[in-house]
Amino acid sequence: MTTLRPFSCEDLWKFNKVNMDPLTETYNLGFYFQYMSQWPEYFTVAESPCGDMMGYIMGKVEGRDSDWHGHVTALTVAPEYRRLGLANQMMADLEDISENRHEGYFVDLFVRKSNDVAVKLYEKLGYRTYRTVIEYYSGENAEDAYDMRKSLKMDPDRKKMEPLGRPIHPHELERW
Repeated sequence: MTTLRPFSCEDLWKFNKVNMDPLTETYNLGFYFQYMSQWPEYFTVAESPCGDMMGYIMGKVEGRDSDWHGHVTALTVAPEYRRLGLANQMMADLEDISENRHEGYFVDLFVRKSNDVAVKLYEKLGYRTYRTVIEYYSGENAEDAYDMRKSLKMDPDRKKMEPLGRPIHPHELERW
């Protein structure tokens, strides 16, 4: 049986196998520590019965007023544990925290336009593309991102999911 538990400092030495996926963003240690200290409820590990890290989700809460929301910073599952529903389970946990503990209006995330598997997963979970961010992912494999959103009960009319209608550049993103 899979266990969802809080991410710990020791997990930083175990997650390389999970992070080897080329579509998984890897950050510096300080970034992970910041999330563990500021938003520990949003940083969760899926662990197998034998103690293997199967995947993790990392997020935060941000915004102001009716833009107060949960944000998925990273979601990844090790290749050998895919197609077991772990991503769905971790996303449901993050959505529950955003909705019931933080009273957020929506959950958002950024995903590479080319990551068809992830885009389909998020659509199946009720997320819709709010806008495209031109060259959100920089570097050697520069690529546009979809900013996808799912409204929560604080947004019963789903206003926060209505598409913006035009692409934006990274400098136009809100800074919370």
